This record gives sequence, C-alpha cells and structure tokens, in this order.
Amino acid sequence: MRRKLTQDDFQIMRKAGQVAAAFLDKLKDMVVPGITTKDIDTAFDTFLQNYKEMSAAFKGYMGYPASLCVSVNEEVIHGIPSVEKILKNGDLVSVDLGIKYKGLYVDTTSSYCVGDCDEKVLRIARVTKEALDKAIAIVRPGVTVGDIGSLIQDFVEQNGFSVVRRFVGHGIGEDLHLPPEVPNFGIKNDGYRLKAGDAVAIEPMVCEGTHEVSLLENDWTVITADNKLSAHYEHTIGVTEDGSIVITG
Repeated sequence: MRRKLTQDDFQIMRKAGQVAAAFLDKLKDMVVPGITTKDIDTAFDTFLQNYKEMSAAFKGYMGYPASLCVSVNEEVIHGIPSVEKILKNGDLVSVDLGIKYKGLYVDTTSSYCVGDCDEKVLRIARVTKEALDKAIAIVRPGVTVGDIGSLIQDFVEQNGFSVVRRFVGHGIGEDLHLPPEVPNFGIKNDGYRLKAGDAVAIEPMVCEGTHEVSLLENDWTVITADNKLSAHYEHTIGVTEDGSIVITG
C-alpha cells in the first residue's frame, strides 16, 4: 500500500526538484536551432554528475533507453533522444525528466520554442502552462482528481485545444508512477480525494487538433493522430495539511 509521505520526504524530494528545475531553466538558453535531441540528453547526464546521490529516473525504467524524453512538434510524450533529430527554427520541444534521490522520485516537464516561433506555437505552449498553473492553485486536501482534470479540460477546450485522454498524470513518491491516476479531463467531485502526504505529478498534454494519439514503431514515442502540434508541462506537487508545495518549482 502506498504510504503517506512525511515532511522529511517532501524535503528530500524538494532537493531533487530544485535540481530538476535548474536543469530545465538551463535549457532556455540551450534549446536553439542546430542542436540534436541527444545533446539535451547528454547535457542532463553531465549536469547530474554534480549531484552524486541523484540519478536519472527514466534511464532503464521499463526498458527506456535514455535519461530523459525530448518530444518535438507532433510528438506528445516519450520522444527518444537521437543524434539524428536536429532542432530547427520554429519547433516546439517538450523535455520531460525525472530524478531519483534517496529512494524518492520527482517528475517534471517544460516546453520550449526553438528560435523564432509563430503565434500558434507560442499560444499552445502558453495555454498548456496556464492550465498547469491553474490546476496547481487548487491542490489541497479534499480536492478530487476530477476537480483537477475538469479544470484543465475546461480551460484548454475554451482556448480551442484538446487534452490527451490516453495518457494521464499520476501519483509519485517511492516509485515513479503510483496511484492515483490524475487525468487532464474529468468531472468535478469525482474520483480519488487528495490527502495530506500525497504527491502527484500533474501534467497537461495539450493538442492543437484531435486528442487522439498514435504510438510509433519504437513502442515509446506517442504522436498526435493528425500530426498537429502538442505541448506538455508537468510539476510534482506535494499535498500538505494546509495546502500544497510545488516540489519541482
């Protein structure tokens, strides 16, 4: 049974979360036309060498072959870094990573505009980030996963986009993926009710067109079914007695 996380656990996770946030911030200057998605993966491995007790949570997880995920344009999640994938001006790139530290996990994602992007790219990234921020703002004991999902879905759809149904957020802590599932769609007051000591990874995956997705032949990378754009943001959130803490912020 999933145990209640303590304040000490949250402090451990927060240390890892700060490292994760620092790397994602570093990428603002690194993600430019001409670099490969493998360059981002290598940079993360190098960055983590400064934190001896921390490791890349995704590496080898269920056989995943890299340290993080880099998903470009129509790729929603689980883009495998490659020396052959070169970023170009106008691309929309999502970088998803996890860190394991002292037996606990954090998970976070940010999206980046490569070079000069058109308004369509900027807008889907902005709406996705705002959806995450709005969801985080309501997290506290007693809130249901349906409350979170319905808020995200309503905001995203009001802005003319769709949310992925097939993949969802999740609980996190002593493993990378734990109950409860945290969908980006739902009904208010429905589903699991958050309690103090829970940690959840809330991660809006937003599509320009249809919410339907397809899996590539590599059995990892998920793309939009209509090959239109997708953006992805994620934070690990700890639920406290009187509210919440953004662990990866």
